Amino acid sequence: MLFDADHDDRVIDEAVIDCAALSDRQLLWIDLEQQDEQIDDAALQHLVERLGLGDDALPALRALNGHGRLQNFGDWFLAQAIVVEHEGGLKFNGRGLAIVAGRNFVLTLHRGPLAVLEELRTREHADTHLGVLSAESFTASLLDWQLASYFDAVTDFEAEVDRLEVAVLGRGFRQDYLPQLAALRRGASRLRRMLAPHRNLFSALARPDFRPDADGDANAHFLALDERFARAIDAVENARDLVVGSFELFATRTAQRTNETMRVLTFVTVLLGTLSVMAGVLGMNFQVPMFESGQQGFFAAIAGMLLLVVVAVGVARWRHWL
Repeated sequence: MLFDADHDDRVIDEAVIDCAALSDRQLLWIDLEQQDEQIDDAALQHLVERLGLGDDALPALRALNGHGRLQNFGDWFLAQAIVVEHEGGLKFNGRGLAIVAGRNFVLTLHRGPLAVLEELRTREHADTHLGVLSAESFTASLLDWQLASYFDAVTDFEAEVDRLEVAVLGRGFRQDYLPQLAALRRGASRLRRMLAPHRNLFSALARPDFRPDADGDANAHFLALDERFARAIDAVENARDLVVGSFELFATRTAQRTNETMRVLTFVTVLLGTLSVMAGVLGMNFQVPMFESGQQGFFAAIAGMLLLVVVAVGVARWRHWL
């Protein structure tokens, strides 16, 4: 894709790529998507020659290992980051994105389609003025999209936490929420493990010694990118704290349910004890006129016990003991 600030943006054929002919109001974006485990070496070597990256480029691009890193080669630099994609069910998968930025061109390499790049293409489907951006500024934009994938993942994560907490606080509370809490904890830890290693990448981009000859806008973009990374780290850390809060809520709800159960058991125990005392009194072996009432006395005693139960249950429900 050739972004041209003075003409229409257009897709150009690989055979006509000529970086030397690009003006400062043009920006060439080449996106290489690998389908297999290894990048097509022939295609990669052809691109390296077309872009004039030199002899050091091919070994560096072959060594892409899916971890955040930054390498400066003078006329161009290589940045590698991990994009997170949420497939649902708290399954967060990391996808490597390598960015090569030179003079008026940017090369991106990744395995399989990336949702963030597809979203960028969809948004910029019309004629734009992206040609005025330098390669450094466009790289900062791509890395900002990469960080946005973590913010989107945290949003999905928070929605899962909200659903769990609503279920915990609901009337149908169960004791089997621990597996879901464990899944939330694993999801939060995975997000942090994928994002935290980028600290060196973004801090290095923001240092003045990284690209001392870059324009002021690019340096401002890199500084803003470092601040956005700090906010992303805070968001992921907050996601971990949400899991701790959800576990405390679950523990409190479990304790409350246990207290309610013990209160019911205590009430039932006291009630049965009272009925046992009444039955014991009525079963004493000494002569009292009421013991000679026969069948009528038996049914009267049963009716009295039932009346006691009804009154006790009514009082208990009125006092919210049951």
